[in-house]
Amino acid sequence: MYQRILVPVDGSATALQGLQQAIALARLSGGQLRLLHVTDELSAALALGSYAPVATDIFAVLHEAGQELLNQARAQAIDQGIAADVVLDEAPGRRLADAVLEQVRSWPADLIVLGTHGRRGVSRLLLGSDAEQVLRVAPVPVLLVRSADEPAPQA
Repeated sequence: MYQRILVPVDGSATALQGLQQAIALARLSGGQLRLLHVTDELSAALALGSYAPVATDIFAVLHEAGQELLNQARAQAIDQGIAADVVLDEAPGRRLADAVLEQVRSWPADLIVLGTHGRRGVSRLLLGSDAEQVLRVAPVPVLLVRSADEPAPQA
């Protein structure tokens, strides 16, 4: 069964659902988690919008926010009796799939649990699909967790 579960987290509702699934799997298997957050300066800059001039050092803001996100996720796992460590990947311009692949190789993980935003159409074309890219490069099984708010695609 899965003993080493890699869980990328980005603060979204789907990532939180992925974390909960990973905790449940780790509880069943006696496994442990590695929580990964990859800073994304483009998304942060877009989110800050007109507030960007206020942030004197965007990288310091990203570091602090990423570390806080990881600390909260780790606390959730530990509160439920699951061992968890954290990795904050701060390489500018790095794609999630590349960071996940590096962690799978260096740690080494048995499973990746990833919340998916379920982007379709133009938003998928413009923003890409991190989940799809992880599926393409991962040398281990990947569990994609869809948002409860996201309707399942029609066949």
